[in-house]
Amino acid sequence: MRTLDVSEITHAVREMCIEANHFLSEDMKCAMQRATECEKSPLGRQILEQLQENLKIAGEDMIPICQDTGMAVIFLDVGQDVHFQGGVLETAVNEGVRQGYRDGFLRKSVVRDPIFRENTNDNTPAVIHYTIVPGEQVKITIAPKGFGSENMSRVFMLKPADGIEGVKTAVLTAVNDAGPNACPPMVVGVGIGGTFEKCALMAKEALVRPVDKRSDILYVRELEEELLSKINDSGIGPGGLGGNVTALAVNINTYPTHIAGLPVAVNICCHVNRHIVKIL
Repeated sequence: MRTLDVSEITHAVREMCIEANHFLSEDMKCAMQRATECEKSPLGRQILEQLQENLKIAGEDMIPICQDTGMAVIFLDVGQDVHFQGGVLETAVNEGVRQGYRDGFLRKSVVRDPIFRENTNDNTPAVIHYTIVPGEQVKITIAPKGFGSENMSRVFMLKPADGIEGVKTAVLTAVNDAGPNACPPMVVGVGIGGTFEKCALMAKEALVRPVDKRSDILYVRELEEELLSKINDSGIGPGGLGGNVTALAVNINTYPTHIAGLPVAVNICCHVNRHIVKIL
């Protein structure tokens, strides 16, 4: 049994919120560079070069890489042999978000009530997902999610008879409907299976998978590649102004489902696709 003081969680979350909003992850940096090299449209290439210049300035001057610093989505993989002391885990996580957004001078975008819209002024509460795993470590993944792309996400409750072709149609429909609103080049997270809420969670989790890592399941890997190709053939392009790089990656997660259902969720993220991981 390992004892971990929740103050360590607070400190880690604070630092991660600041870093994720100021620096692009290595996998996304490489993907953006490849996209610039592959883009055939002069205007599309110019936009990609401008986006990379923006990232460079943001890192040098400690300016957020996007003005929408997002709602903090946090995945906690908690080892079952970890005992927390010093306070409540969820309180500690939210305190880390509060400190990170305050000390990092990040935009506070969270409202206390979805109807009455009073800003909480510290970007809390975060959206926290817990998973209990073997061991005595805590893995923290933070993905600040802007709502330009979040608003373009969809859930489709397909019939089993729709099959894989129905899944393809659902994903392409979501992407085409999103168009320029998701700040392409985008990353497309897809969840297939489970239930209404499970497929949405899988789609969100898919976004934090490195964009250069494909699925271990053969048919899923082939589906990722096919959908990426079709999305890039859509012509939406960088900034929605045309080109052959509309998406940097399509990441798909699957889960068993009911005999009567085929849930599909599409969670789209913009060109920064912020995510950061730390293990305590």
